[in-house]
Amino acid sequence: MPSFAIYPSLKNTPVIVTGGASGIGAEIVRAFADQGARVGFVDFDTARGEALAADLTSAGARVRFEPCDLRDLAALTRAFSTLATAHGPARVLVNNAARDDRHDWRDVTPEYYDERIATNLRHMFFAIQAVAPGMIAAGGGSIINLGSDSWWRAGGGFPVYTTSKAAVHGLTRGMARDLGPHRIRVNTLVPGWTMTERQKALWVTPEGLARQLDAQCLPDPIEPVYVARMALFLASDDAAMCTANNYMVEAGSI
Repeated sequence: MPSFAIYPSLKNTPVIVTGGASGIGAEIVRAFADQGARVGFVDFDTARGEALAADLTSAGARVRFEPCDLRDLAALTRAFSTLATAHGPARVLVNNAARDDRHDWRDVTPEYYDERIATNLRHMFFAIQAVAPGMIAAGGGSIINLGSDSWWRAGGGFPVYTTSKAAVHGLTRGMARDLGPHRIRVNTLVPGWTMTERQKALWVTPEGLARQLDAQCLPDPIEPVYVARMALFLASDDAAMCTANNYMVEAGSI
């Protein structure tokens, strides 16, 4: 059983996590709650979001869930405003929300393309725009954008997703430059193929997992908790000089 670090700088820190109701996002919400942070999270899965918030709140954590479809930018603005009122302006933003739905390039219509960009990329920029003024007023903060190793590995079968995730790195680098003078750090957290329940239900097969493990330097499947632990580090004061970079949690597969 691993022994994990405690980050005193995260205690009572206002944090917002997008796509926090399940998968990697839920693990990130739990990890920040365990550090004593004031955690707000948004997701369009209302049932799972409410259940997670109730579970953590009953254990004494300061957690608030706001239902939100991040493709609706007005709803994003409202949800973030509500969370700021409840917990204070965010000092940490984890831009996690995305869906890696498989699709054939031949079948992509302009409408589908735009919807996938809205699902996987556009909201990240507007989430940053929503929290940055509060971070500037507070004297700094940490923004963590979730990338993917899929495009690094020339993964096929979901080209609009890989396009979105490649663009995350440009967003990170550009915003790190623009927000750096305000001591706001912006980084990309890059997971490998992480064994969430969704992945297991939809795409993990014995053969596929064997190929993945063969490609990794480390022999074990990547569990969501390890992605969450990297998010904690990047959010903490321990990472005060870390910005504009990619932080890999992919077991050496690239």
